Amino acid sequence: MAGAVVIGAGPGIGQAVARRFARESMPVTLIARRAGTLKGAEPGGVPVLTLTADSTDEVALRAALDRASGEFGLPDVVVYNAAIIQADGPGELPARAHLDAWAVNVVGALTAAAHVAPAMARRGSGSILITGGMPQPKAAYVSLSLGKAGVRTLVSLLDQEYGAAGVHVAGVTVAGAVAPGTAFDPDDIAEHYWRLHTQPREQWEHEVVHEGS
Repeated sequence: MAGAVVIGAGPGIGQAVARRFARESMPVTLIARRAGTLKGAEPGGVPVLTLTADSTDEVALRAALDRASGEFGLPDVVVYNAAIIQADGPGELPARAHLDAWAVNVVGALTAAAHVAPAMARRGSGSILITGGMPQPKAAYVSLSLGKAGVRTLVSLLDQEYGAAGVHVAGVTVAGAVAPGTAFDPDDIAEHYWRLHTQPREQWEHEVVHEGS
């Protein structure tokens, strides 16, 4: 297997997803904005590559994806888990802060998908899975609500472009605060990513909502 790439591999969902795919003996590449985030995060038992790249830096992100492909081959699955999560009401953030949030929450996912999806389509297989949230928009989380609506639309657009060629694009929408030992335990949420990746084509889902029940 060529392995899994997790972008936004911080504590919580990102590292839980990496562990879940490693359990299936898949090589794993972890990409995070800061090297400290990756310290001690490597799952055991499989080859692991750790890289630093800011998801808003197109050149750096594309270079990291190329490093992953050079090390393990074109990924079987790319998980985009980077996000800016902050409370902000209507009009509270300046325009620049909204643009910064949008760059992480949506544009980074588009950059990653645009970089790997054409090659996946030529191969005829691959998964691009994007972490979502905010099943319903909330006025107390304007930038996040806008970003997660953008993610949902992006999943649909990528499916239109690459789905027929065998690339499974889907979102995992998490409807609560992630914390170990709760109904939103990251290890439980990580199961959705593995299930989506291994779904037969005739059963593909494009959004799974983890509601914590």
